[in-house]
Amino acid sequence: MEENSKQKINGRRKLFLVLAICAAPMICSYLAYYIIKPAGRTNYGTILDPRQYPMPLMQTTLLGSADAGKGLSAYQGKWVMLTVGTGDCTETCQKRLYDMRQLRLAQGKEMDRIERVWMVTDEQPVSTSLLREYDGMHILKTAPAELQHWLPADTGTQISDHIYLIDPLGNLMMRFPKDADPNKIKKDLAKLLRASAIG
Repeated sequence: MEENSKQKINGRRKLFLVLAICAAPMICSYLAYYIIKPAGRTNYGTILDPRQYPMPLMQTTLLGSADAGKGLSAYQGKWVMLTVGTGDCTETCQKRLYDMRQLRLAQGKEMDRIERVWMVTDEQPVSTSLLREYDGMHILKTAPAELQHWLPADTGTQISDHIYLIDPLGNLMMRFPKDADPNKIKKDLAKLLRASAIG
């Protein structure tokens, strides 16, 4: 009788052990997903929902031309790195222009898929030395209010602190942080260009 009882207890233990082993992967995955919550994000820039930020019809003037151009829509079909600033372009502004130039060059044979645009929001003249140094960059003048209503900034920052990315369909889709790390932006750009069949 006592032997039967021991066998039953041992049998139950073995059954519980087998059930525990079978259930362990499911329990671990549940804990990992709901308790530990690993970050699935691999991008550096903040992804923006373009439905919330449709590109406005802006009155713009291309620097060096008296005519109002098509604005940013003229660059559809390309990836556009966009920054905003005043014509006097302070040191931090120049750093962003430099980073944008180097980021485009760093894409190698894919660099022609990217355009650089600097939106100037005042009547300050842009220095000739800047124009020479960042040759190939498109400089558009527009009213600051147009951009304030369109471009979202991080908390505690201004739109002039960021580099934005517009996809080849004209959708605002990414914002990089203030004082962004160019190496991390470079990785985001490389991934987007690899994954995209357009632009």
